[in-house]
Amino acid sequence: MLDINEIKKLIPHRYPFLLVDKIIECDDESRIVGIKSVTMNEPFFQGHFPEYPIMPGVLIVEAMAQVACILGMRILKREGRSSVFFTGIDKVKFRKPVVPGDVLRLELTKVKQRGDLFRFEGKALVEDQVVTQGTIQAILGKG
Repeated sequence: MLDINEIKKLIPHRYPFLLVDKIIECDDESRIVGIKSVTMNEPFFQGHFPEYPIMPGVLIVEAMAQVACILGMRILKREGRSSVFFTGIDKVKFRKPVVPGDVLRLELTKVKQRGDLFRFEGKALVEDQVVTQGTIQAILGKG
């Protein structure tokens, strides 16, 4: 549905911090699904951890937040890139390590909105198994 070039038009993140490769589903109202292919070439694997590389949990949450931001932009029908700022992260659970070769499926659902302030329930899955889940609250900036 959205490739990397279209994603870069919506959010300001760039390599090495752009953590979503494509959007495969989006209803422009309440639900979105993004994909992040995890490769050994990710810069964080050099130090986390060289003998047993696992994707840092905070980066999985960040990937979920980037997908949520894209949904927020589509709901608000905003053109161009917008800043997004976390205002809360709740009930986050890490269920299983994410390693090179995994494909993260990032599923977010809007549960509340007040203007530019959003709350999303989200989960990250690898092969239909939940690896991370939680609630993300964020506000979209003007630019």
